[in-house]
Amino acid sequence: MYVMESTPGPRTVINGKEVDYFSGCGYYDLQGHPEIIKAACEAVKKFGISSATSPLVYGNNPILQRIQTKACTFFGTESTLYFVSGFIGNSILLDGLRDQYDIIFVDEESHYSVLHAALIAQKPVVKFRYMDVEDFRKKVKENIRPSQRPLLICDGIFPISGDISPIPDYQQVLKEYDEAIICVDDAHATGVIGKKGRGTFEYLGIEGERLYSAGTLSKAIGGHGGIIAGSKELIETLNKNSNIHHACSQTPIPDAAAAAKALEMLYKNPGLRRQLWDNVSYAKKKLRSLGFNINDTPVPIICLRPDAGIDLEFIQSELFKRGLAVIYLPGGRYTSVPTGGALRISIFYSHTRKQIDRLVDTIKRFI
Repeated sequence: MYVMESTPGPRTVINGKEVDYFSGCGYYDLQGHPEIIKAACEAVKKFGISSATSPLVYGNNPILQRIQTKACTFFGTESTLYFVSGFIGNSILLDGLRDQYDIIFVDEESHYSVLHAALIAQKPVVKFRYMDVEDFRKKVKENIRPSQRPLLICDGIFPISGDISPIPDYQQVLKEYDEAIICVDDAHATGVIGKKGRGTFEYLGIEGERLYSAGTLSKAIGGHGGIIAGSKELIETLNKNSNIHHACSQTPIPDAAAAAKALEMLYKNPGLRRQLWDNVSYAKKKLRSLGFNINDTPVPIICLRPDAGIDLEFIQSELFKRGLAVIYLPGGRYTSVPTGGALRISIFYSHTRKQIDRLVDTIKRFI
């Protein structure tokens, strides 16, 4: 068992050992940033740990109002819905929009939160093969009856493979359905891709109505809680039609304060994102030189597959012995893990080229 004994960052203490940390989702080191810790401490001193009541009654406070304002600025939207966990965001979307669609199409490798949301929506669910546009087209043709309105839901960025869903291709399949809806789980895209860090739709240059996403502030953004940003009409619809977030206690106040401060910092410092992308580009180029097939996107998740019989579990173990922490996941252990397993490498904006070079050179020794 691995136990992290310091804040996550490019150097982190795990099991009493300081290592170069290439794991997790804290790409901007915000989870341990002094300004964010200060914001959390000040909030907890003034307002306590939590409001201990539902947002339907007295559960709101200035911290939660602040995060709504900061989120609207960051995402460039009229309104936002903030709730206790990103995991329930997809369920809120599908529950709140239930009167606007009749059948759900879902990528079979989508995150558990997507699959759970599809199941509890109480609508017919059709799965299609992982990022397979032609299989999606086939399933749509076979399963939609006249007058039915389709809803597609999938990950924006898949958590282990790091692949970005081909949303424009899915749009082409659905273009003949005027009321088609596309939803994405943007947990791994929020703050990471898109010119302003607004996620998958921004990165792909997609705009328009009936496009919705649910994100989280607990990964790249150094706080906690889920977020849905959109028009006032959308947020009013979700508040009216879904009871999921109303039935949950609010996010703990220090976590919410941390998230609000992190959103503000990322909005004011776009250079952090550019530095992250530069590091990602450098690391991917270096790993491609070893023969790995790696996508050419700014996604800071790098997935190494067991090509040519490489023992990834052995490599992960040897890397840790040498002070390099990456994740090994066997096939079937998590969503979007390739057959045979994967090494998942995370790149931070603060990793030095020396650290990245050492990681790549050490991997080279074992392949």
